[in-house]
Formats: sequence, C-alpha cells, structure tokens
Amino acid sequence: MKKKKIVVQIRRPPKDIITFLLDPKNTPKWINSIVTEQTNEWPPRVGTIYRSLNTGGVWSKYKLVALQDHMFEFMSTTSAYHVQYTLRPINPDITELEYFEWMEKGELEHPFTMDILQKLKAVLEG
Repeated sequence: MKKKKIVVQIRRPPKDIITFLLDPKNTPKWINSIVTEQTNEWPPRVGTIYRSLNTGGVWSKYKLVALQDHMFEFMSTTSAYHVQYTLRPINPDITELEYFEWMEKGELEHPFTMDILQKLKAVLEG
C-alpha cells in the first residue's frame, strides 16, 4: 500500500486539535507505539524537527514541512514517508480530521488504523 486516508469527526474546534497534535508531549497519549516525542524548538514552525522513540527503542525523525491554520504535514528525514493532517470545521464544536499518509517510493510499513484515530478522538473529547 502506497497511501492511506482515514477520516474521523471530533467534538472539538480545529484550533484545539492542531494545538494538541503539534505538542510532542501529547503524542504518547494517543499513539500506543510512541514512548516519547521531542522537538528541536518550540513553538513549532516549518522546518521544526520532531523525534519519536517507539516501544522497540528506535528513534524516528520527522520534519514539519507545511503548517497552516487547518493543515500540517510531516516528512520523514530518512525515507519517502509523508503524513498530512487536515481539519475541516463541520460546525463550531465538531471538526472532521483527515489523516493522510503516503510514500513517494516504496510501501507503507505500518499504516495507521482507525483504532488509533478513535483513541485520539477519545482523548480529545474526554
């Protein structure tokens, strides 16, 4: 599989969701395979590097390559992997989150599942 898109609705405004997602201390709260995440600078901007340590003890690095009011995108620094988060307000209290990941070359090794986004939804709404 070269690309995967998952969409979920969350009862929070887009600003709250983006703020939560860009804060590295929140990542382990909704992605079970991540133990810790760090950035090289705060607040994040295009060019910020995120480092994630997974449960297997392996570090991954991602560069923030796009950042707008309702969208941001990361690109792996070591592969052709990209992930883009796009938020579309449905009404003042509900936002549609589109999670889109793809490989420029090769196949997705561990594509996200709806379960992961359902956990994000539960954390944000809880």
